[in-house]
Amino acid sequence: MEIKFRKLELEDQETIDRFFKMRQTRSCECTFANTYLWSRQYKVEFAVVEEMLVLHYISGKRRFAFPYGNKENLKKVLKLLMAWCREKGETFRLAMVTPQNFALLEELFPGQFVIEYRRDAADYVYETEKLIRLAGKKYHGKKNHINKFQKQHPDWSYEPLSGENLEECFQMALVWRRENGCERDPGKNAEMCVTLNALRLFEELKLKGGVLRAGGRIVAFTIGEAVCEDTMVVHIEKAFAQVEGAYPMINQQFLLHEASEYRYVNREDDAGQEGLRKAKLSYHPAFMVEKGTVRMKSEEEEA
Repeated sequence: MEIKFRKLELEDQETIDRFFKMRQTRSCECTFANTYLWSRQYKVEFAVVEEMLVLHYISGKRRFAFPYGNKENLKKVLKLLMAWCREKGETFRLAMVTPQNFALLEELFPGQFVIEYRRDAADYVYETEKLIRLAGKKYHGKKNHINKFQKQHPDWSYEPLSGENLEECFQMALVWRRENGCERDPGKNAEMCVTLNALRLFEELKLKGGVLRAGGRIVAFTIGEAVCEDTMVVHIEKAFAQVEGAYPMINQQFLLHEASEYRYVNREDDAGQEGLRKAKLSYHPAFMVEKGTVRMKSEEEEA
């Protein structure tokens, strides 16, 4: 069977979101906005096969996301993808596979696949109420940072990110990029490209955001969206490092004003960065969303 993959475009938003909603998941990548914004960095193409969405990552080691859609067709779709890989001379791999996905795979193909989980790719998920209240000894340090920010900036204010302040956020992001040496770091540069495009397409992608001001200027902003009925995902968070407490302050204020109705907040993975891992652990996640790469067991045995 010929599978016609094509590049994601903005007009595909309704189609892609429809399939994502058919699989209730808290994984951060399962939104159109996140997939679209990163597709220019990771070269993603897609196809609809037997009423299932198939994402194909074509940069580096080629791999598929676990298909989204009608589970009754999953076995047929996976067989089609395996046959497609054989025809193309590609190795069949599935990426960003959760334990729940792998359990389903085991039901359909008992003992035929192995999974390797990547700690660097695991999402940190927190109870939203706890990150708003910051009550108790374990959040004492965060509360102190916020209190210090409020004391040093008595004129501070929070506002939703909107068309009225988008340009100011864009200019703040450009300053942040320069101060953090993004041009010299490919990873930081890619993330900043995503950030700037998220601001450019904020309204088209139906994103939510928050802005923190001190002295009348923007010192932090954040961007996120709902990934499922009970979970908000924070995709982007930028603050000036020299403004002490700006990061915990925007974190708390965004959740208070834009996400208090969600039980959980997913703050994505740490990409294996030691400093980022320490920061994310300091907020005490309720649980992690594990994700791994799946290969055929026969391939492992041959290796």
